[in-house]
Amino acid sequence: MKIFLDTADVDEISFAVSAGVIDGVTTNPSLIKQAVEKRGGSINMEEYIEKILELTPGPVSLEVISVSSEKMVEEARLLYSRFRKHGQVVIKIPVCSSLDGVNNLYDGLRAIRILASEGIPVNATLVMSPEQAILAAKAGATYVSPFAGRIDDYIRDRIGMKRGRDYQKSDYYDFNLMKKVESTAIDRVLSSKNTNSPKDVYLDMEVRDAVSRLNDNGIHSGVDLVRSIVTIFRNYHFKSQVIASSIRNTRQVREMAEIGVDIVTIPFYVLKDMLIHHKTIEGINDFIKDVVEPYRKIFAR
Repeated sequence: MKIFLDTADVDEISFAVSAGVIDGVTTNPSLIKQAVEKRGGSINMEEYIEKILELTPGPVSLEVISVSSEKMVEEARLLYSRFRKHGQVVIKIPVCSSLDGVNNLYDGLRAIRILASEGIPVNATLVMSPEQAILAAKAGATYVSPFAGRIDDYIRDRIGMKRGRDYQKSDYYDFNLMKKVESTAIDRVLSSKNTNSPKDVYLDMEVRDAVSRLNDNGIHSGVDLVRSIVTIFRNYHFKSQVIASSIRNTRQVREMAEIGVDIVTIPFYVLKDMLIHHKTIEGINDFIKDVVEPYRKIFAR
């Protein structure tokens, strides 16, 4: 599994690359905004992007800012031609660029198809369902990025949980526990029905609500979303690589690796958390304390 760093901060990129574990970088307008604000708003954007590319040993995703296929293709060509000499440029295109669910529905797919035909590598972003991932792969995306953390948030929000009050952004979403909660809720509803008709139970809106509330169209978590996409891509030998995105904690990283995802892109704090374990810190302190003098003298040259 390759590890990308999900950031636009050159300090984070430089540090992570020096550790030898980073294979690429993913950026987006929000991350670039954070990097600009960190530097007091004073930044030469083109030089800054050049630096990101030059620091990164692999692909760097840069995102377009328009929603029409014509403008996205134009912006993608500009980004690719302007920065490709500085590193491996990949263009982020939203799988669906509609702002209202009506207009520009297919513009993302059209842009992906055009750019792929021109040999410009595309990262299909904001993928929230296996169905979207299938379309992105069929359109020719080099990478497909399902947003695991956002799906976890969405499912928690559906049952009335609120981020910042009931859970924090970095909290692990325990989907196994939630499946048990879902099963209990369904059993409770079913036991309250005074009918022996399977048809009546199946069509009962309270039953259907209980079945659907704790999942997103059969997807029970962000990890489940990525698992479904990886399975489908392998079934049909799609060439697109899956980038598990919107990763919030180390346990998600491990579960993505267990699935066999191609790439996971993580924020800097998750990279740090992957390395820390209480027993490791305890162990290094014990080893240092137990060094005997004859052994120490070997190194005193």
